Amino acid sequence: IKMFLSLSLRAMTDSFAGGKLKLKGVRDGKISKKKKKKKLSEEAIKAAIEEDTATITVDMPTPETRKTKAEIAFKKAQERREGDKILKKAQVSHKERVEQFNEHLDSLIEHFDIPKVSWTK
Repeated sequence: IKMFLSLSLRAMTDSFAGGKLKLKGVRDGKISKKKKKKKLSEEAIKAAIEEDTATITVDMPTPETRKTKAEIAFKKAQERREGDKILKKAQVSHKERVEQFNEHLDSLIEHFDIPKVSWTK
């Protein structure tokens, strides 16, 4: 049994690679610093912008022209519904809205009301 244990321990240690640990990003034992990027001058930026604007063509479709018929119909219906909602709200005054809300609260059951708690009775 001792011989078997010593053989198995030796086999386990042979499977490991020896040597020192290697760190990622380190070459030849030296840590290299990242180089800073050069900043462009204002003139170079302006020149690049002018080049970009010169290459843009007028024929580029805008997002409005790329919409499908269904998207356009949906947008129109949404705007119409929003307008109707605004007109409906404008017809009822604040006082009438408060009265309607109070009527709604009166119609609700009182299941969630907090019961009165008295220590004396």
